[in-house]
Amino acid sequence: MNFRPREKQAVDVDLTPLIDVVFLLLIFFMVTTTFDRNAEIKVELPTASTTVRSDRSDKLELLIDGQGRYYVNGREVLNSEPETLFQAMTQVLNEMDTVPPLVISADSTVNYQTVVTAMDIAGRLGLTNFSLATTQSERK
Repeated sequence: MNFRPREKQAVDVDLTPLIDVVFLLLIFFMVTTTFDRNAEIKVELPTASTTVRSDRSDKLELLIDGQGRYYVNGREVLNSEPETLFQAMTQVLNEMDTVPPLVISADSTVNYQTVVTAMDIAGRLGLTNFSLATTQSERK
């Protein structure tokens, strides 16, 4: 039997490799993270004011009624297919000298997809300046 007291050994933990690993993980996540937003639709929201604007004749008006029918500058489009609307808007744009702003007036009961389709076609035609027409609600 050995009754001699044991020598105490000092336990030493080296934190340098742990800090290196955490630092490398931080750099990896910072480099691989992306912050792109590819599917944004920029819409100019209309504002209601009491001043009356002069009616501009050099604008392209797109009206969508309650049944989803399209009207381009007052003329009805043959059907509600997106390609037909594309052709009708192209024809009206070819008659104009400059690229006009687009005003989309849609009935409040129209399907939301119909308005989004119209905005998509406007984007395909290069019309980036468009607005959605609204009426001013009565305050109670």
